[in-house]
Amino acid sequence: MKPPERFPPDDPREWMNRARSNLALAGAPKHGVYLEDLCFEAQQAAEKAIKAVMLNRGVDFPYVHDLAHLLSVLEDSGETIPDEVRGAESLSQYAWVARYPGGGNPVTPSEYSEAVTLADAVVAWAERSIG
Repeated sequence: MKPPERFPPDDPREWMNRARSNLALAGAPKHGVYLEDLCFEAQQAAEKAIKAVMLNRGVDFPYVHDLAHLLSVLEDSGETIPDEVRGAESLSQYAWVARYPGGGNPVTPSEYSEAVTLADAVVAWAERSIG
């Protein structure tokens, strides 16, 4: 399998490459892998896709994992945020709460499925937004 073409770190295409990579990992459950870890990958996919849009629009972004904050910064710059993307704000919990032992209850299969669906919606929106 050939890896995607690499771009400089300030290029939105590289951030989208990383977002798609995280989304692929999130959507590929394997025996012995915690659903929490896959949800972390879903959160990372959404975060990197949002930051790709920010880069594309020339909006400086803070290095935070809070998707609600990132979307607010983007919205304040004049970007319209669709409802299905705004719904991904709930993924922020997977950036820290579910990453470590004792950080919360185990993720259920339905929560995992929802996380991947939300991340997929954000990545698809970012792809359309960047063109």
